[in-house]
Amino acid sequence: MGQDHPTGANWPIFRSLRGFRLNDLPGDLIAGLTLAAIAIPAQMATARLGGFAPQIGFFAFMAGTLGFAMFGANRFLSCGADSTITPIFASGLALMATAGSPDYPALAMALAILVGAIMIAGSLFKLGWIANLLSTPVTVGFLAGISVHILVSQLPGVLGLAAPDGLTLHQLGVLVRELGQANPYTLAIGFGVLALVAGCEKISARIPGALIGLVAATIAVIVGHLESKGVRVVGAVPATLPMPSFPDIALERWVKLSSLALLIAVVVMVQTAATTRSFLSDPDRPADVDRDFLGVGAGSLLSGLFGAFPVDASPPSTGIVSETGGRTQLACLFAAAIVLALLAFGATLLQHVPDAALEGVLLFVALRIIRITQIVMIFRQSFYEFLLVVATAAAIIVLPIEQGVAVGIALSLLHGIWATTRGRLVEFVHVPGTTIWWPAGSHVTGEPKPGIAVVGLHAPLSFLNAEAFHSGVLKVIGAAMPKPRLLVIEASGVVEIDFTAAQALHDLFRECREAGVTVAVARLESARAMAAFERFRLYDVLPRDHVFHSVDEAVRALGGEA
Repeated sequence: MGQDHPTGANWPIFRSLRGFRLNDLPGDLIAGLTLAAIAIPAQMATARLGGFAPQIGFFAFMAGTLGFAMFGANRFLSCGADSTITPIFASGLALMATAGSPDYPALAMALAILVGAIMIAGSLFKLGWIANLLSTPVTVGFLAGISVHILVSQLPGVLGLAAPDGLTLHQLGVLVRELGQANPYTLAIGFGVLALVAGCEKISARIPGALIGLVAATIAVIVGHLESKGVRVVGAVPATLPMPSFPDIALERWVKLSSLALLIAVVVMVQTAATTRSFLSDPDRPADVDRDFLGVGAGSLLSGLFGAFPVDASPPSTGIVSETGGRTQLACLFAAAIVLALLAFGATLLQHVPDAALEGVLLFVALRIIRITQIVMIFRQSFYEFLLVVATAAAIIVLPIEQGVAVGIALSLLHGIWATTRGRLVEFVHVPGTTIWWPAGSHVTGEPKPGIAVVGLHAPLSFLNAEAFHSGVLKVIGAAMPKPRLLVIEASGVVEIDFTAAQALHDLFRECREAGVTVAVARLESARAMAAFERFRLYDVLPRDHVFHSVDEAVRALGGEA
């Protein structure tokens, strides 16, 4: 599960640099330069998505990179501002303060600290299994919903219109009505950058299309004097470096942020685990998910202390580091150093960057995270799980986004419970000429044996299915002709038995005994199920010598009673 790697308990700082050799340096420097070229526009755009000044995205990237390099394990993972979680926490923070107000950045800092603390606790307590809370259909639906939210939130800037208030669908309706008032210059810049980034991505992911687009758009703004034609620009970016500070907010606001922090932490855990498992430091060893939780948690903690917001692992940026020759976290640190130098000495270069260019970058990000291929595959192979994709996406689009994410997590858990416990009663038949008893079906050549009923359940036996199992077995016994004198429960699929199920088994064993039916259990293989037989005293109503290693053994031993 989460404890993918046995060395997660080790605590050396900069473990991700272990094994660095001097001949790794050129690869790390090239990868770092490429990452910086891609990260600079992406971090600025993501900060704007959350309602922050562009330089705050740089703070988040530097803090996330340093925190992960110090405490994470993966050699390639890039950590910083991320468009997956930014719409979620921005929506949650907007309920407590208006973007741009003094309270808003303080709340974001506090949220980052809380998310970091939860991630660090998750690492210490080996909670990597939490990353498995979101099933693939729910994750695909979640990303589709987030994508729609990003698209709708960025369209006003691309169209040169004021951003409407309200939920996503309401905003979309307002924008459709106001399309005729769109600014052609911002429209050209936004969709031009989108087309340029998409084209560069198609040629090679190594080409910094976003940076090229921002430079071209900035030149167009300056040369064409487009600011006078309604094109908004980033404006002055303070050439100041972040200083550590603790957010000054009341205790009750920390408490109010805790539920949002937990929600964000779960999403970060899921994405971090997916990223670190996709880009293994060593192909021969499993990912150290718990250790990487510590790294991302440290990055979020530092981000909060340096005036930014929660950070996350970035699959695209991590892929860039891996594909461009990066060997250690030195590549990410080099990229962070370039961003730091830009802040210190080149902030004035950013003041004429048009907002529409940043929004064009985010349009590309939004379109890229929709997993069309997986959606089609799920539709073709499992229609019910496709409905799960649709339901999750709809919840995020229709509801306030943080509520939609909570609904998605709940749907994933309910789907897991349903999939685990929906096992139906299975009747077994004897395969002629063998000692094998196999589930009956059209593809099985088998025969029942008079006076013997063999049934099983390929699911944990719990309160969710105990009554159906109990009544189903009695129905099989009542319908059989002649009436069975031996009932064998094939228990290989029963990996767990809870209290309610144990009581149902108590009643079933007793009722069978009173009806003159001998009961045996075969292939009780699960250690937890065996422990449940002891704990719930099922041997008080079922003799211990009626538990067998196989159905055939049970039939040979007790079939004479049939």
